[in-house]
Amino acid sequence: MIYLDHNATTPLDERVLAAMLPFLQTYYGNPSSLYRHGRLVRSAIDTAHEQVAALVGVSASQIIFTSGGTEANNLALATLNHAEKLAVSTIEHPSILEPALHLQHQGHELTLLAVDSHGIITQDAINQLIECQPTLVSIMLANNETGVIQPIAHYAEQLKANNIKVHTDAVQAVGKIPVQFEALNVDLMTLSSHKIYSAKGCGALVIGRDIVINPLFRGGGQEQKLRAGTENVAAIVAFGKAAELANTELSTRSEHLLMLRTLLEHQLANIPRVTIFAQHAPRLPNTVLFGIDEVDGEMLVMKLDKKGIAVSSGSACASGGSLPSHVLLAMGVDASHAKTAVRISLGISNIAADIIEFIAQLKSLIL
Repeated sequence: MIYLDHNATTPLDERVLAAMLPFLQTYYGNPSSLYRHGRLVRSAIDTAHEQVAALVGVSASQIIFTSGGTEANNLALATLNHAEKLAVSTIEHPSILEPALHLQHQGHELTLLAVDSHGIITQDAINQLIECQPTLVSIMLANNETGVIQPIAHYAEQLKANNIKVHTDAVQAVGKIPVQFEALNVDLMTLSSHKIYSAKGCGALVIGRDIVINPLFRGGGQEQKLRAGTENVAAIVAFGKAAELANTELSTRSEHLLMLRTLLEHQLANIPRVTIFAQHAPRLPNTVLFGIDEVDGEMLVMKLDKKGIAVSSGSACASGGSLPSHVLLAMGVDASHAKTAVRISLGISNIAADIIEFIAQLKSLIL
């Protein structure tokens, strides 16, 4: 199989697997136990805090491990107190949009930030938002469908100058481009383990030093009393190792992915009726969302699957239905054109031959 869906999930790096296996087999103690077996496990969790913190340039105490990006996003929005205002962009992941709508139902005023035809939030939208004075704004750093990167640091500086807290979902960006918490000027940041060649079932919320968290779970002292429940030790250790590797290999990975993306886009340009969405916006080096006029995206995904090629028609968390991408609709793409969308998200194990084979199979299906 040629796997081209790394924004959905990534294969487990063998080095990460080697790091986590002892905590599935030998070091199985409860990290809250006082005896040596438990203390060894606690030490491994502490190391993972430091490794993930180093990836985004914060202290270990600012990392709160969760079950994944979805929980971390929900935890970030849970910082809101009664009747405080919230704003999120229209292109957010469902794990932001759905809890935001739920909070609106509970009485919080919700503002939706529009994007332009390139999928970028405009300065005018930020200016209007400042007039609304929400308590918290959530803007994703890089979109999981288009790969478009938002100018978070620039906007966050303006918002924080007006006493508005800023959260960014950096799940897709981390490990592909440099991501530094302080440089982005944000108060909260979401990370996910399985997007950087680690295990599923682990994520993190990065918290600013003056941010107060309202826990979603209660009943234990884990994660500074902010995330109750016995830790998923093996997944946390894996996340730490994957973060360490992502940190040391970032430039090499980014260059490789950009080379493959450039090759892919050159090849797609030779196919009639192809549109690459947000092609001229700043994007992740691994992501291409394209459509072919009058070719249904989901149908094309299934046909490529039969050829042994795994791609997607958008977000893995929102797939399975026949509705067009909410991201493309927010960008002003009409519904029929949006339904042609197919996403290619490249990974570090992909090679040029994968791109050539994908293009050959694509042509065989549509030409």
